[in-house]
Amino acid sequence: MRINPRQLQQSLNKGLAPVYVVSGDEPLLVQECCDSIRAAARNSGFSERELLHAEHNFDWGQLLASAGSMSLFAEKKVIEVRLPSGKPGDKGSKALQEFASLASDDLLLLLVLPKLDRSQLNSKWVKALEQNGVLLQIWPVDAQEMPRWIHQRLRAAGLDAEPEAIQILAERVEGNLLAASQEIEKLKLLSQDNLITAATMSDAVASSARYDVFGLIDRALAGDAENAVKTLHGLRAEGIEAPVVLWALAREIRSLLEIGEKLDQGQQLARLVRIQKRQPLIQSALARLRPRQLESLLLRARAVDTAIKGGKDQDPWTGLLELTLNLCGKRSI
Repeated sequence: MRINPRQLQQSLNKGLAPVYVVSGDEPLLVQECCDSIRAAARNSGFSERELLHAEHNFDWGQLLASAGSMSLFAEKKVIEVRLPSGKPGDKGSKALQEFASLASDDLLLLLVLPKLDRSQLNSKWVKALEQNGVLLQIWPVDAQEMPRWIHQRLRAAGLDAEPEAIQILAERVEGNLLAASQEIEKLKLLSQDNLITAATMSDAVASSARYDVFGLIDRALAGDAENAVKTLHGLRAEGIEAPVVLWALAREIRSLLEIGEKLDQGQQLARLVRIQKRQPLIQSALARLRPRQLESLLLRARAVDTAIKGGKDQDPWTGLLELTLNLCGKRSI
């Protein structure tokens, strides 16, 4: 069964499926959907959870071994597999199909991966998992949908806002759902009578961190290494968490790869990048960074993610500095 995020809670209320495949490139929505699935599992007695990172050279035998082992103190188990590439390969495909045949009320698989293309959606392993569970597809919120999405989030937070106020925030976050969510949390403290006026929104936006993540991305795309590095140091000094910076950089790199591929197919930049002021920035970045270089930057981003999680003896901010310089077109020091 295929559903979207709006249908997830209703589906969970009807009962848990043995398999959930969460596919999408919007970190905030992916995280929230996974949180909802985990919470429902805990409420249903799934007291054990095992996390597997299926990266390069991952031993897919671990998945089946995990399915066959249960803690002495747990009767139900969640196995969460994160597949950053979205491509399990032949061994992974066979393992996932075999796991699908083991589906039961005591074992739940949560597979988290990027947006799946048409060929992946038609693959045997996706079909097998979908047949035994739920495929949750998460789509980006485009510029036209952003005001409505913000309004819905405000209402969910117990707030309302003037249309002009919503438009101000939509323009400020430029499609970054995580940033929009953070701004809404701050607005809870600023609202009077739970109504956000345009003036309140303008003040809130103006009081945001002087060194913001959006500024870092714009300067890196423009190849302005000196000011990009200053911005990165400013973000760290102001207490911005490293995962937020990494998310923004990795998201932009993936976007550049996708845009570059579509430009090569003959599509127009104006149709791919709706915000006009970003078009020259994207052009500048693609002029100096080839697809192979961008793919290499994604591997660097993955290494930074490992460092953030404590799995590598490296300061994450040093890795972010190198990634920023590379995105600017400069070699690492």
